[in-house]
Amino acid sequence: MEYIIIGLLVIVIILLVIVIFKKGNNDVVEKVSSLEIDMIKELNNFNNNLNKDFNDMNDKIDHKLNHINDKVNERLDENFERTNKTFTNVLERLSKIDEAQKKIDHLSSDIVSLQGILTDKKTRGIFGEVNLNHILTNIFGPNNDKVYKMQYPFSNGTIVDCALFAPEPLGLIGIDSKFPLENYQIMVDKNNNVATRKQAEKLFKGDMKKHIDAISSKYIIPGETSEQAIMFLPAEAIFAEINAYHNDIVDYAYKKKVWITSPTTLISTLTTIQVIIKNLERDKYAKVIHNELRLLDVEFKRYKDRWDKLYRSIETVSKDVKDIHTTTDKITKRFDSINQVEIEEIDYETQ
Repeated sequence: MEYIIIGLLVIVIILLVIVIFKKGNNDVVEKVSSLEIDMIKELNNFNNNLNKDFNDMNDKIDHKLNHINDKVNERLDENFERTNKTFTNVLERLSKIDEAQKKIDHLSSDIVSLQGILTDKKTRGIFGEVNLNHILTNIFGPNNDKVYKMQYPFSNGTIVDCALFAPEPLGLIGIDSKFPLENYQIMVDKNNNVATRKQAEKLFKGDMKKHIDAISSKYIIPGETSEQAIMFLPAEAIFAEINAYHNDIVDYAYKKKVWITSPTTLISTLTTIQVIIKNLERDKYAKVIHNELRLLDVEFKRYKDRWDKLYRSIETVSKDVKDIHTTTDKITKRFDSINQVEIEEIDYETQ
């Protein structure tokens, strides 16, 4: 900018010189010289002001740039901190995912083992009994013989998986675990053709009805057990399939007085029975407390009669004591008055 001003100044001087030579007039020269001096002063002032403005502007720009630089650094620090936290969280998530993957791998091996167990009828039956025992233990506590017993023998020679000692009018209820799996798996497998699945459905219904008949004939004994028995299905999927699509099995079980339950519904049933048992126990103890209070009332009335008699006796004795005290006071006063009397001495010799 200074170079531009100097160039303009040179051009003005050249123009003035040219004018002077053309006019040849001394007055004009003097005026031009004076004008030239004024213009130079104005240009200097303008240059000084311009330099000052530029300096002020540079200072402001530097201040703004420094402020912007500070803000940028601050934002960069914040973003770096956030990025670092995000990266740390990502690493933590990755470690958790790695742990979950290990658990999934372990669970996959467990599922394979479980599938191997469920393919055998005997081990499948043991699985159902263990599941049943686990549910009973969680609700009633372990080895609670007053409420339930595992592998309980009946008078007809049969042994039920669990005998539940429910309060009257239910009484003794037999719970037997059944796990019809083979035909069920074929029936629900969409990869099988329709004919195969229909045949498996027929066989599945036959298996269920056989189990219902066996439970009804073995574990419902007049005079010994309740009029109902419970079939426990360890698989929720089988229970849901029966209730959703095979109402004929549900109706057949109802006629045979057999309740079909899954782990969830059995827990609900046993929880209800547990509440009934607790209420009965509470009522029993309430009767005992009421009887004890009645006996205590009789004793308290007897105590009150005896206390009234003692109070009357004490009151009589107290009155006698007051009377004796009054008499004692009177006698004491008489003796005092006697002691205060002066008696003249008599000379018996003169007489």
